[in-house]
Amino acid sequence: MSLQLPGRWVWDFWLVQEGSLWHVFFLHAPQTPRDPDRRHFSAAIGHAVSIDLISWQLAEDALTPGPAGSWDDMATWTGSAVAHPDGGWAMLYTGVSSSEQGLVQRIGIARSDDLQTWVKHPENPVLEADARWYELLDTRMWHDQAWRDPWLVEDPAGGLFHAFITARAGSGDPQCRGVIGYATSVDLVNWDVGPPIVAPDGFGHMEVPQVFVAGEYWHLLFSAPASAQVLRSHPSCTGTFHAISDELTGPYREVGPLFCDHKESLYGGKIVVTDKGRACLAFRYLDRAGDIVGELTDPMPVELATDGSLILLESHPY
Repeated sequence: MSLQLPGRWVWDFWLVQEGSLWHVFFLHAPQTPRDPDRRHFSAAIGHAVSIDLISWQLAEDALTPGPAGSWDDMATWTGSAVAHPDGGWAMLYTGVSSSEQGLVQRIGIARSDDLQTWVKHPENPVLEADARWYELLDTRMWHDQAWRDPWLVEDPAGGLFHAFITARAGSGDPQCRGVIGYATSVDLVNWDVGPPIVAPDGFGHMEVPQVFVAGEYWHLLFSAPASAQVLRSHPSCTGTFHAISDELTGPYREVGPLFCDHKESLYGGKIVVTDKGRACLAFRYLDRAGDIVGELTDPMPVELATDGSLILLESHPY
């Protein structure tokens, strides 16, 4: 049974495996059928555990919006979690504030000893967009300042963490400025922001990235909605796209969608490795009537082809 919360929508998520137990962290908000997009401005980060990625036991929320006047007092959004070099766990997450009407996105960090109780860092936010490379808030260009969904990767050589971030370039066609932003840190608190790891390629934004190694390549997943620009190269448009690279830091070359359709049925795909092989989870976005479903899928088997591409073998969007 997929992860569902009666009366609430579930969408972006990230996973951590500790021993035989899977932890999923996910965005959730009350269902507001008259204006589903308002869910973004009342989101908290939920938490559930499972041994099979199918049956989930709900836990206490991992993170909720901060006190009035804080940088994340409106909503807490998507992030990722890794083992901290000093012990325990670290989670980067996105926050937006009421004072800015949720239009400016920043990134903070929280720590946990047990993946259950999380404490926000007192110096949050720790990671902000740098105008040298990234678009800051300009509602003539885009509806918000994109600097969210940080995906953490510890360098295989050790001693460095890489963050891959949903961002937008500071110049070019406003409808095509979506990039994967990039920053590095040795302690997960002090960050050096660098130029985009993926340049603009027709996407307005490239959401909820995931970076991982499989076979001979580093793999980048990101999700994107339909747009006139993207439709020129991807006639079946909304979904999760896939790129590969010989190196963690790129360059990445797109190899096509992992899943993609006109119905906008699935979004935000993430790859996991289980004892049965690779699998993809996503969240169910729209049903056949075009209404938001807002729940996670069960694992869908994935095959790694010899050319490095990922092939979704079986999907059940409804």
